[in-house]
Amino acid sequence: MRHQAVTQFGIWALFFLLACQGGETTAPTEAPAASAQPATTAHDEKPTQASKKAAASTGVPDTLPNGLLLAYSQFEVIDGRATAKPGPARLDILTREGGEWKTETVEDAQSNVFHKAMVLTPRGQAPGILTLGGSGAYLKLWRRTKGQLQSSTLWHAEFGGKFNRMRDAEIADLYGDGAPAIAVATHDQGVVSILRQHANKWKVERIDAKKDTFVHEIEIGDLDKDGVLEVYATPSEPNKLDAEAQHGEVVRYVPKKGKGSTIVADLGKRHAKEIYVGDVDADGTDELYVAVEALTSGRGAGLEIVEPVEIRRYDAATPPDAKVIIATIPDRLCRFLAVGDVDGDGKKEMIAASFSKGLWLLRPGKNPKSEWGVESIDRDSGGFEHAALLTDLDGDGTDELYVAADVQGELRRYVWARGRAKREVILKRDIPMSRMTWNIMPVPVTALAR
Repeated sequence: MRHQAVTQFGIWALFFLLACQGGETTAPTEAPAASAQPATTAHDEKPTQASKKAAASTGVPDTLPNGLLLAYSQFEVIDGRATAKPGPARLDILTREGGEWKTETVEDAQSNVFHKAMVLTPRGQAPGILTLGGSGAYLKLWRRTKGQLQSSTLWHAEFGGKFNRMRDAEIADLYGDGAPAIAVATHDQGVVSILRQHANKWKVERIDAKKDTFVHEIEIGDLDKDGVLEVYATPSEPNKLDAEAQHGEVVRYVPKKGKGSTIVADLGKRHAKEIYVGDVDADGTDELYVAVEALTSGRGAGLEIVEPVEIRRYDAATPPDAKVIIATIPDRLCRFLAVGDVDGDGKKEMIAASFSKGLWLLRPGKNPKSEWGVESIDRDSGGFEHAALLTDLDGDGTDELYVAADVQGELRRYVWARGRAKREVILKRDIPMSRMTWNIMPVPVTALAR
């Protein structure tokens, strides 16, 4: 099992690096930043009869008021096998209508990966779909015109390093003026920027930059409960394929107060590509949760985990070098933490989606600042990113879990019945390695109106 996991990791990591490099050397001629780019649409994936029966057995309504945005990198397929040659960035919009899951596909040849897609409603404007592209680095807003999704570029940048990627973003009223601001993390020069709306234009303010630094994640919250939102980010040394130490940390910015980078979690020889900020324990104050990647030794098939993935908790007063570990996951990577109420009891749980050891349910105990309960949900689920989302698509007050099991080539839905997770397959692709799922986000169907 260890050898299989290492092999899968090596393949996904190699694809990821080649995709980024390929984007730098084979990118098409770029259109002007202000030009509108039409989407291509397709319906190339449909549920199987088995998935339709599974949907019926778990009570999925025939029509849902919300859908899913699935952000991908995709790879060329030759003779039925995926190659390392990247294709255009791909976004699938998944909705349910008339008892069937339907897929609309958007592709953008100006990038070779969409790292994320989410709904953005600018002040005084209709909602659209915001996409984060990589190689080239584009932040685009898509709206439907005459039945087709058309894009306008909010920001395009080249950072001066090897890679140019918009890696993550979150949207919030950071300045307390009633307008959404976009906090953006990038590769590979440690650039963190804030986009603010000015009439119909967006102004970009760079709040940090550091040479040869990857920033993977952005989260927004208020740990000190002063009513002013903080931005949290995860700068680290560039990605490595071997077992060498990779230093990382979590930093905080307070844009409204003009406060720059402050280290809130010093991870030493380890790093994190996933954090979550929110009030999970329902005490009225946000917390920071950090998925610290494993410390390993050896290389290739001989790679061994010395210290497994740790989920650490930080409160406003927690020292940066503290180790408040609420859970450990017996895996090397964990790049998605999702929070919601899976059983409808009014209490929040956390889902940790690890690389090769499946999905894990974490529940706070009587003292949420100490060890939490950890339960395996599904060991037969994996992926380099292993994107996961807890959200209530049907609006019944209980969250469902949606997971991109890229190793298995499936998009799965889990609902809890009698205390246990029941799995169904929504979509399945014939060649699992032909795509890597980077993110899953909800979207109201009203934002997709034709």
